[in-house]
Amino acid sequence: MNLTTCPLSGLLILEPKVFGDPRGYFMESWNRRRYEQAGLESEFVQDNFSFSQQGVLRGLHFQKPNPQGKLVSVLQGEVFDVAVDVRRSSPTFGKWHGVILSADNKRQFYLPPGFAHGFAVLSPAALFHYKCTSYYSPKDEVTISWDDPNLQIDWPLKKPSLSERDARAPRLRDIPVEQLFD
Repeated sequence: MNLTTCPLSGLLILEPKVFGDPRGYFMESWNRRRYEQAGLESEFVQDNFSFSQQGVLRGLHFQKPNPQGKLVSVLQGEVFDVAVDVRRSSPTFGKWHGVILSADNKRQFYLPPGFAHGFAVLSPAALFHYKCTSYYSPKDEVTISWDDPNLQIDWPLKKPSLSERDARAPRLRDIPVEQLFD
């Protein structure tokens, strides 16, 4: 497995070994021992899938309290995946990192607690997988505006399809301090 650290502390890109032949391929998407050896020592408690059409943008979301670390990947299609640092004491607070995840590249992206997460679907459709370190808690979810001008995220979509909640999300600077991470 290849492991790449990112400019924002805690973010990891993992590329599992893929064993392919003319019939198809095989890969391990999770092996606790192997991932711990690579430095990812999270305990995962919930797996989620979302299916979206091209042009859909989901996010930017995080939970506090009950924060979630996420190991994300794409099983069908391609997305532009984004993590935003929402740890107030971090030197990279308000900075973002994006990565292309696809069924073809089989990359996984790990976001520890303290990051908001979102993605934009680039292919005709995408099947997205989340492996989470904490249970989903709707009452703890916080949403940041996907197009917050202070974040300057270079989304590949200019007019995405959004949920009502994502369309009316506040800017990061308007989120109450107690909802952010220290």
